[in-house]
Amino acid sequence: MPAMPAMPVGAADLRRGLRIALSVLLSVCVVMLLFVFWARVEQRSAIQAVIDDGVSGSTVDDANSADSFVVGTQLLYFLALVATSALWAVWFRRARLNAELFAPGTHRMGTGWAAGAWFTPVVNLWFPKQIANDIYRASAPAGPQSAPKGLLNTWWCLWIGSFVINAIASVTAATASARLRTRGYDGSTWESDVDSLKSAANLSAFAALLTAAAGVLAIFVVRQLARLQEQRALMGPAPMGPMGPVPPMGVPMQAPAAGPYGGPVPGAPYGAPAYPPAQPGPAAGGWGNPAQPPQNPYGNGPAGH
Repeated sequence: MPAMPAMPVGAADLRRGLRIALSVLLSVCVVMLLFVFWARVEQRSAIQAVIDDGVSGSTVDDANSADSFVVGTQLLYFLALVATSALWAVWFRRARLNAELFAPGTHRMGTGWAAGAWFTPVVNLWFPKQIANDIYRASAPAGPQSAPKGLLNTWWCLWIGSFVINAIASVTAATASARLRTRGYDGSTWESDVDSLKSAANLSAFAALLTAAAGVLAIFVVRQLARLQEQRALMGPAPMGPMGPVPPMGVPMQAPAAGPYGGPVPGAPYGAPAYPPAQPGPAAGGWGNPAQPPQNPYGNGPAGH
């Protein structure tokens, strides 16, 4: 019987509108992150001027202006990030639902975690990656072991790396700012505190670049996973192997003949008996065996020899 034509999995949601909108929002986030990087560089320059030229009206005004620029760019990035995060959770859950159709019962977490894991503190550092691994394995057209996860792993490393570096920068800046507010500019360690602020600005700028790179890779992850799921959905059912002769209309198909121990006789097709029918008469064999040739009464061997 010829192989059946490929057909999509009936309930798989392969619409492109959601992922196109998500790619656009990710691109907006990347642009906003480049502005954040620029603002951090300007802030770092203003802090360096305070260290080099000392505390004066002009250097303090420049530092305050740089801080305001950073706050403005971060606010714009935050607004873009909120919209992107909501759309990302919807897209990721849909990909998880499609993967459940491709490989039901093979996922480590339920479909609810596909959206909730991103917003749950602590577990959002590894739960989403485990879910993504399962989705990739279920969506690989050539089988779970062929899932291409190089792009996925690189994106996740950049995302986690930028998160960690940004957290370190935030703690450093908060600690140095608290010391400056407590001691004022007359303390003997104000230069080291301001230098800590400069280090925090450098780390924040680097984290913004890493996050922007992760955003670019996220666009490619969305496209790659969509392509894998489209290919997997169009594979259709597995081809059926050849069958034996089909009996005429109205004749029931017989099961394979049973062997001496209850199993089917090798090579016996459907509708064909395992042995030729037994011959009636004294020469017929017992136990359903075929008839044996008549024996020579004057010696061994069959008659006629």
